[in-house]
Amino acid sequence: MRVASLTAADDFDGWRAAARTLAAAGVPAGDVVWRVGDAPGDLFADQAVPAGDGGGALRVPGRFVELAREAVLHRDPERFALLYTLLLRLGDHPHAMDDGADPLLQRLERMAKAVRRDIHKMRAFVRFREVADEGGNRFVAWFEPEHHIVRANARFFVDRFHTMRWSILTPELSLHWDGRTLSEGPGATRGDAPQDDPAEAIWRTYYAAIFNPARLKTGAMLKEMPRKYWKNLPETALVPELIAGARAKEIRMMETARAAPGGNSEQAWEALRHEAATCTRCDLFAHATRTVFGEGPVDAPLMLIGEQPGDQEDLAGRPFVGPAGQVLDRALDAAGIDRGRAYLTNAVKHFKFEPRGKRRIHSRPDAGEITACRWWIEQEMLLVRPRVVVALGASAARSLLGRNVTIARERGQAIALADGATGWITVHPSYLLRLPDEAARGREYDAFVADLRRASMSL
Repeated sequence: MRVASLTAADDFDGWRAAARTLAAAGVPAGDVVWRVGDAPGDLFADQAVPAGDGGGALRVPGRFVELAREAVLHRDPERFALLYTLLLRLGDHPHAMDDGADPLLQRLERMAKAVRRDIHKMRAFVRFREVADEGGNRFVAWFEPEHHIVRANARFFVDRFHTMRWSILTPELSLHWDGRTLSEGPGATRGDAPQDDPAEAIWRTYYAAIFNPARLKTGAMLKEMPRKYWKNLPETALVPELIAGARAKEIRMMETARAAPGGNSEQAWEALRHEAATCTRCDLFAHATRTVFGEGPVDAPLMLIGEQPGDQEDLAGRPFVGPAGQVLDRALDAAGIDRGRAYLTNAVKHFKFEPRGKRRIHSRPDAGEITACRWWIEQEMLLVRPRVVVALGASAARSLLGRNVTIARERGQAIALADGATGWITVHPSYLLRLPDEAARGREYDAFVADLRRASMSL
């Protein structure tokens, strides 16, 4: 067995030199024990890898070097061995980096991606607080990285804050910049960092002015600012208060609407529709032409929920007016259902698409976007109070039931909803348009009509 000793957990240069020496000697991956600092090695490991220049020339693709530099920073204790295994593989198969299906390569690429994400988080979520020391004013920050990325990030902070005297404290090590020299110190604890400073009141005021509660509700804010970093950031102390204020505004709007003459009436629906026209609960509003709200009698006994508006719906501002809407019209007629007596809406109110030249190609909404729009569906159901609700497709079913739904498993079964209505799940009419085989289209269309007829019979 060979022992390869590295000076630190992020010692890429040490790993590279040892790996080249081992590979040049033809040492198999299973015969190497990688040891960091004073960590205990294998009791049976009996030969150290000699220090040197890496055992001579060893040519590898630049992509491998880039991958190794990042993956070495991961916290996985197997990272050094995995990289050495891939290095040996490249000796026999120079194009191994092109095999995207290789589990080893996939694992290392996931590590590298996690490291890049952690580097970004450190840059985004470090907050300096001013303190006084013997040299004057110093700015101190606390951060808890997931991986060994502190040294790799040092140059970024030196370049960005080169005129400041600052320290970044982490559990593993600390960085200190005095305006000329960067030095390292031992790890620290949260208590070693200051907790507040006068400038934070200004920052909180700014954050309150730009806060968008929808980004928290849809998960967008959690992706950008995970909860584990909230305690480092002064602005996040405001989040509960800001969310409560936004929710109170929504409740007041709905109470005002429902207090209109006639109670559950056209006036209440118009107020809701007006409010939805300026919806920014998710990012889809920024690219769509308009909000496409539901339409139909506000006392309709039947509600049909689709996925989202398509290209023609987005332009017209009405649901189900495109090709899928034409299929739905024919199916409703065949099932004996008067479209004029049904309320039609969508789980997501804005058109999500990918531009391809001059065309806009439909793109399926994700879970966060469906959740963001679920509040509007709930308000529509409260106003219309349908006796039967039909979800057309998986996105609509998720909006209706609040969970993932497999159409094939739950299709054709009556579902008791919390408000006393009966729910049914079937395919979206656009599914029928995508079937390439005419015979299959015919069979599926008949099944779709049967689903609608079955739902109407439960009215």
